[in-house]
Order: sequence, then structure tokens, then C-alpha cells
Amino acid sequence: MAYTATNSDFAASHPVFARVLNGLKSFGAAYVEARSRQAEIAAFESLSDAELAERGLTRDGIVRHVFADTYYL
Repeated sequence: MAYTATNSDFAASHPVFARVLNGLKSFGAAYVEARSRQAEIAAFESLSDAELAERGLTRDGIVRHVFADTYYL
């Protein structure tokens, strides 16, 4: 017969592991936030249609323009 012991709170019992895990979570959140282009999209959406036309954009093309260097849209 086999018995299995599980420790559901591994991070609490290993403070070094908990610090590393929290550091990775913080880094991941900061990275995702830095890569977010929501602010740029919002800035374009706040422009009038005439201002967008001066830049050669339409409302439908804002997301395509913002992500043009990342995705082929």
C-alpha cells in the first residue's frame, strides 16, 4: 500500500521559493503591462476623424496601425 503526502502550500513552507515565484510574477506583470499597446490605441481613438485622416488612418485601421510591427494584419 502506498501513501501520498501532499503539501498544497509549498511556497509558504519554502520562503526562498516564494520570493522567487513572487519575483517572476512581478516581472511577468510588468512585462505584459509594458508590451500593452492599449494606451496608444486609446490615444488614437481620442483623435477626431479629421486628425486621423491627416495621419492617413481611419477608425477601422487604428489597431492594424498600432500592431503593424508585430503582426501582419
